[in-house]
Amino acid sequence: MRTQLDTFLTRTRTLTAAVSLGALLLTGATQADELPGKGESVTPIFPSIAEERFRGEVAIAGLKELGYEVEEPKETEYATMMMALSYGDADFSVHLWDQLHDTFYQKAGGDETMVKAGSVIPGVLQGYLIDKKTADEHGITSLDDLKKPEIAKLFDSNDDGKADLTGCNPGWGCELIIDHHLQAYGLEDTVTHNRGSYFALMADTITRYNEGKSILYYTWVPQWIAGVLVEGKDVVWLEVPRTDLPDGNNDINTSFEGKNLGFAVDKVMAVMGREFAEDHPAARAFLGQVQISAADESAQNLKMQDGEKSMDDIKRHAQEWIAAHRDQFDSWLAQARTESN
Repeated sequence: MRTQLDTFLTRTRTLTAAVSLGALLLTGATQADELPGKGESVTPIFPSIAEERFRGEVAIAGLKELGYEVEEPKETEYATMMMALSYGDADFSVHLWDQLHDTFYQKAGGDETMVKAGSVIPGVLQGYLIDKKTADEHGITSLDDLKKPEIAKLFDSNDDGKADLTGCNPGWGCELIIDHHLQAYGLEDTVTHNRGSYFALMADTITRYNEGKSILYYTWVPQWIAGVLVEGKDVVWLEVPRTDLPDGNNDINTSFEGKNLGFAVDKVMAVMGREFAEDHPAARAFLGQVQISAADESAQNLKMQDGEKSMDDIKRHAQEWIAAHRDQFDSWLAQARTESN
């Protein structure tokens, strides 16, 4: 009797152990499916422009939900960013302008060392604007109009007789196009390209506008300035005489709503170091799907301009955006988990 009981208990313990082991293996497999990045670290690299951090925080949040340990992002200028990705000193960014930064991308190794994973913000615009009041009063529609000294003088803020154009920071890439335009369109004698700290310069430009003075500036969309100086209401785009870019690629689309803005209608890309992308298909799949509208990023930037500009604020903005787009965000995660299998 004792022998039969011992045999029964032994079989029961064996069965229980087998079931427990199976459950443990199933749990491990489930975790691997849900957290394909578990045990892996990833290093982002972003520009030092606070207004561009929001989209980076959205990307970081998704990678964390996939199990990745995300290191503190490195910050640098765009050309250096591409070199870091190319040499494996960082793993991804969501800040490559496909056309504007192409020279930086190609010089760093291009497709041989990096992967453009997907379009984060499509339909990015750049160009020159002036206040609508001055445009209407003087019939100004084109950058070419600034060749006339009497027109250029309207935008003179330091009494040197030349128009003052609020321009682009050195290292951003856009400053090279602006300088090229001034030369190509014959504007060097009548227009000064002011560069330095862009947002400080734009704060002065907005103050001038609020004082009723004429303003001339370069900007891009998405960005908070478009919410303060509203195109069509406060300001208008200026056309350029013709497409003329430093690299000679003048067949590219530079037109928006029938106006030639002079800059390529661009898109912001997620870009990864090739080795990291090939080793981490889940991360590549997720970053390849992340997309934020220009309107949403402009709205977030405006919150920063209104005072919500700390890193905690930016991270909260990202979480709020994710909560408002949770179904879409979950679909990106689901696809990434599928790619990891």
